Amino acid sequence: MSLRAPGTRAPAVAAGDPGDLPLLRGEALGGRVVTRLVVAGGAWLVLLSLLAAVLALLGWWLPWVAAVAAVVTLVGAWRLASWLPVRPLPVWSTALLLLVAVGGTVWTGLTHSEQVLPRRDSGSYLQSAVQLASGHARPIEVPARAVGGPAVLEIPGVTLASPAFYSVGTAQEPAVQPQFPIGPSAWYSMAWWVGGSSGVFWLPAVLFGLTLLGVGLLGSLLVGPRWGPLAAMATGLLFPLVHVARSTYSEPVALPTLAAALVALTLAARCSVVGDEVAARRSAVVAGVVLGGSIAIRVDALREVVLVLVVAALAAVQRQAFARALTVSVVASSAVGFGLTWLTSSSYLRSIGGSLLPLVALLVAVVVVGAVLVVGSRRGWSLGVLVSAWLPRVLAGLFVVVGVVLASRPLWQTVRQSAADPGSRVVAGLQARQGLPVDGGRTYAEQSLVWMSWWVGPVALVLALVAVAVLAHRAGSRWVEGKPLAPWVGAAVVGVGSTLLTVYRPGITPDHPWADRRLVIALPTVVLLVVGCAAVVSRWSTRRWPYAVNVAVSAGVAASLLVPSALASWPHRAERVELGEVAAVDALCEQLQPGDVALMVDSRAANEWPQVIRGWCGMPALSTTRALQQDPARLTAAVDQIGRAVAARGGRLVLVAADRTETLSALGLERAVVGVDARVLEDPRLLERRPDSLVELPVQVWLGYPGSAQTR
Repeated sequence: MSLRAPGTRAPAVAAGDPGDLPLLRGEALGGRVVTRLVVAGGAWLVLLSLLAAVLALLGWWLPWVAAVAAVVTLVGAWRLASWLPVRPLPVWSTALLLLVAVGGTVWTGLTHSEQVLPRRDSGSYLQSAVQLASGHARPIEVPARAVGGPAVLEIPGVTLASPAFYSVGTAQEPAVQPQFPIGPSAWYSMAWWVGGSSGVFWLPAVLFGLTLLGVGLLGSLLVGPRWGPLAAMATGLLFPLVHVARSTYSEPVALPTLAAALVALTLAARCSVVGDEVAARRSAVVAGVVLGGSIAIRVDALREVVLVLVVAALAAVQRQAFARALTVSVVASSAVGFGLTWLTSSSYLRSIGGSLLPLVALLVAVVVVGAVLVVGSRRGWSLGVLVSAWLPRVLAGLFVVVGVVLASRPLWQTVRQSAADPGSRVVAGLQARQGLPVDGGRTYAEQSLVWMSWWVGPVALVLALVAVAVLAHRAGSRWVEGKPLAPWVGAAVVGVGSTLLTVYRPGITPDHPWADRRLVIALPTVVLLVVGCAAVVSRWSTRRWPYAVNVAVSAGVAASLLVPSALASWPHRAERVELGEVAAVDALCEQLQPGDVALMVDSRAANEWPQVIRGWCGMPALSTTRALQQDPARLTAAVDQIGRAVAARGGRLVLVAADRTETLSALGLERAVVGVDARVLEDPRLLERRPDSLVELPVQVWLGYPGSAQTR
């Protein structure tokens, strides 16, 4: 973050401003190219996600319709990006940013994972995308006749549901609703149409390159052009970001939108400082539309929406030109994004209501307090002499105290959740296997700052805390002196606020490296803060020390970030997580034939295979609940009833087991056919240490054919 002295005016940025005249044509072109790519890319991701939600609700997400929608939204996104003023970049800085972005794309693309089974969110997003590509709608309609008729779905314990896929509708008109917002699924579905599984697995890598370009541009705007490439490179070395960039998570789609929104917000504040009100309002509209609309990509974006409303309230108190435009655009786009997410993923939103309520409460508090402050400022309220004198120091001290409290939490707090929560059983099992005291209710949230230190090192965290304290002091000083918000305030409030909320409550099963995806906003924020420290040290030491000492000190600060990150990521440099799963799934699909109806009869099959068979293989699939699986008599009766119903419609029932063959034997089958027998490598699931290697994961499926079909 920029640590410019409080009284220093920001350089002019409006198009055609005299401050641009001494710059070379290549510098203006470089700034324009990078800014357009970052902002247009982020806006395109959001606009197409919103339009995809509408089209999917109508059942119109067809290849040619999606292609037209992509072109239309790309034109709109480019138009929005053209509203932003251009901050020129040196040619060498532009070249380095592009080189880092391309390098990150190639690295993560060549080492992409193959997480096909919906064991975690990446597989769930992939299966949702595959189904959207073939079914063209959300929710997914499942003709009752395809699974044997409505009577089959009325059998207790027989369901279309599976993890991340909810059963909705009625037995006569059944449907399946995927768990997450539609944005990532829409983008991955288009990649599926274009390049199949290879296209899907490469798209996160391409978006990772766009993220690195965005972080680099943000670093150039906040700290200085020569520091942007360092910020991009340091971010590209962070394993949690590399980990999600290799898989079909929502984060690869969401991160470029956040970077684009923060770039637009920074430019809006900068234009407001120099008096270009038209550019400030336009930039604020872009920031609000992109940030609010990204809720259709990632529900957690509501957190950043709340934080940007804080910035809007502060700007409104100062009567800055962009305050109203930012408020209206972010509120309107958030309402649209959340509304479409509710229509396409209502079951998911209901299931996470407990996590959303704190955010909603925070949103209400911010709106109420912000409204009071704005009204009060219009009536002439002031801080008072005492508050004005102490505000900068109180703000700086407050952040230091918060940082110390969060860092010391493991010494005095053990965070727990309800032992009845399904995640508690998962944690208890992990603890037992890793030789830890069994306490399934633990969330390990008090360790979240330790998680961050694994990837950036403790020195970087200390430097980041110092930078936050200094920024808070300078922001408070500017406020007391009546100066407009510094251009870096918006990015600082969103980045630091999001980091603190994440560290306080990660809200995820604490197995690593899976849980580290919660850090994908926090870690780049630390990077920008440490890069800001390096820039300040460089400028300060230039005036006091010889050049060689200046270089050494600046390099030391940068190394405190780069070296721990590189060492932590080195063991993972060439990992191919779950490589071979595509071939394993294809092998199973080849054993199914038209007219087959697959029934999952044990817990692992029910957890991993229903949607894979339904979507990837394109065959009807049913599942059984755990209660039915544990009642052999009821399960046998259900299998017989389903088998007769399927046979009456000219089909064949196929039983699927993934735990062991004994389940099929208990159902009276004399033999089982091996559907899949493969070994892949997956990430470990560690609770108290950083992962440095992969572990083996067996992928095994047995097929059984009840009745005469058994002798196939």
